[in-house]
Amino acid sequence: MSQVFKRRLARERVLQILYACEMEGNSLNDLVQNVLIDLSNEADKKFSQELIQKVTLNKKIFDEMISKRVANWEMNRIALIDKILLRMAICELLYFEDIPPKVSINEAIEIAKIYSTSASGKFINGILDAILNELKETGKLHKSGRGLVEDSTTKFDKKKQI
Repeated sequence: MSQVFKRRLARERVLQILYACEMEGNSLNDLVQNVLIDLSNEADKKFSQELIQKVTLNKKIFDEMISKRVANWEMNRIALIDKILLRMAICELLYFEDIPPKVSINEAIEIAKIYSTSASGKFINGILDAILNELKETGKLHKSGRGLVEDSTTKFDKKKQI
């Protein structure tokens, strides 16, 4: 099983846990214990638990970031699954330095295609692209390592030099 697929499964489980917590008010600890049981890889479990914790702790901040991008929408009109996927992706952008921004955005879009509406992918892509651009402009995007940050000026300069 590829790492991407395993992480996808982990993200889907995180979505399920956060959704159940929002909808039914279930205990987060019970949900984590029961839903993450099928993740056999300890790194995937750790990733899932960390993502759940950071999304839960920063929910208000993430919702404010989303709210700024949907001026003509009220937050309560956004599908709950879309909101949770947006929160998860924003969390990955801000707090998971080893995950490339494109991966976080693409994963949110692909999971939305499975669990949400047909228009959700475009909606999520638009919001996350705007947030990613702001994070880059304000210097709040902290990614390191090869392939983690796309630098178009470097690509342009290399082409110019050839």
